Amino acid sequence: MNRTQLVIVDGDRSNEDPNHWHGSIEHAIASAIQDGYCIGRRVRIGQVEGRVIGFNIGTFGSYHGAVYPLLVSTDLGTAKCRMSEITPI
Repeated sequence: MNRTQLVIVDGDRSNEDPNHWHGSIEHAIASAIQDGYCIGRRVRIGQVEGRVIGFNIGTFGSYHGAVYPLLVSTDLGTAKCRMSEITPI
């Protein structure tokens, strides 16, 4: 069995913007839930079927939770999605 050593990385961001409102992620997730995109909901991304498996709580990077609040599992892998990118099945 191959063994890989894991490195623990402190996730604190010391250069965080003090004007950033952290409630935007909570708002995006609440909106998704209100629109019916709860965990387990079957959806389609274009022609690819999937299922909502969770919510993206990432606060930085290209695919942060305020813009891409949904985690969708498909046969092609897991995707971070906007609500506008998916349709319910």
